[in-house]
Amino acid sequence: MLLLVLCCLWITPSSFALEFKYHNSVQVGQYLTEVSRNYSDITYLHSIGQSVEGRELWVLILGQNPKQHRTGIPEFKYVGNMHGNEVLGRVLLLQLIDYLTKDYLRDPLVTRLLNSTRIHILPSMNPDGFESSGRDCMYSQGRFNKNGVDLNRNFPDAFSSDNGQLREKEVAAVMNWLKTEPFVLSANLHGGAVVASYPYDNSNGGSELQGGSSVSPDNDVFVHLSKTYSRNHTSMYKGDSCFDSKDFSEGITNGYSWYPLEGGMQDYNYVWGQCLEITLELSCCKFPPESELPGLWDANRAALLAYMQQVHLGLKGQVLDSNGIPIQNASVEVEGRRNLCPFMTDRNGEYYRLLLPGSYTIKVTHPGHESVTETISVPYGPDRFSALTHNFQLQKSSSQSTPGTTVQPTCTPPGLNLSNNNNSAALLPSLSTALAAYCLLLHTLQLS
Repeated sequence: MLLLVLCCLWITPSSFALEFKYHNSVQVGQYLTEVSRNYSDITYLHSIGQSVEGRELWVLILGQNPKQHRTGIPEFKYVGNMHGNEVLGRVLLLQLIDYLTKDYLRDPLVTRLLNSTRIHILPSMNPDGFESSGRDCMYSQGRFNKNGVDLNRNFPDAFSSDNGQLREKEVAAVMNWLKTEPFVLSANLHGGAVVASYPYDNSNGGSELQGGSSVSPDNDVFVHLSKTYSRNHTSMYKGDSCFDSKDFSEGITNGYSWYPLEGGMQDYNYVWGQCLEITLELSCCKFPPESELPGLWDANRAALLAYMQQVHLGLKGQVLDSNGIPIQNASVEVEGRRNLCPFMTDRNGEYYRLLLPGSYTIKVTHPGHESVTETISVPYGPDRFSALTHNFQLQKSSSQSTPGTTVQPTCTPPGLNLSNNNNSAALLPSLSTALAAYCLLLHTLQLS
């Protein structure tokens, strides 16, 4: 009887009201479950894996068709709390979920975003680190995962030969996640500074190294994306420093120019995931006082929305054969932008290229087909919530080349090489965790 009373207290509707405070992992799971139940028509909740200690890495998907990808609808993602003691992103992403679900069909911007985009939100990539964090402004523990690894140094790196290192469970989960969805645009949320940082984070001294920055082929787009966030933030664009941090012109920086970083997530997304990602540092304090959270949400809300809208930059479409059948793994290259890994069509024959307004020459190739080269004028798509749609049709090659002699450009990322150092995965959950799980199950049964 006592257990039933505790459950009833735990699952009262007020317990799911999203307050401006730091919610633990159980509370986050409860909140996301309730959101997915209350807004089942526009949300879908799933886990992409588990942390070292066995906590779920929950992702909430929002959109008109949240359970599966639709041709022509770009995939966007936000990732928070990669460093466990950098906690503002975790709070902001929960608030963003609350805002998007409650304002859908009320706010025209929110409605158009969800109608034109499939949005994935991972509030916490490092829940173990969060649970071990103290509340010191800058120097608390919890940055690393349970195995003591910095997750933002654990991804394969295009500029390093040391890609045989072991991948942590949280990193492996994200790498596998990228294989399941054709993500186009992303941002990961950090703390300890106020700046938008963009690739590359690393360099091996090649042609990418220019004037102290490591410059990618899509540098103009990355600068635009970073400025979009900075200018829509209430203060980031001012470039003010935090404590001992440097001043950032217009509130943005090239990652390598700020400080070189090997094994970072944003470079991995860009090089091997065909997903343009930037890193958002959103608070001088890594663990801001709870009293500051409402103001920090107000400072970031418009920027979070404006950045999502940029997924509609540039050009999108399908590569089809002469019979109109989609071609997978066709290369779609933009002249003058030789990416380390060529951008390829997905299983639906789709491609997405984020490009600023202008004229671009696009070359499409696939083994056994004649290549196609076209020059296309690209308008500014975000205002219309759609990139320019342009399909390419390839004809079978008339040459009598020997089968297998045509080499298709590919770029396979290093294998996962999973870490076996799973120190705490077998630990039993705490009493509160077990009670929460039981109560949530009971609540679900009562509602069904």
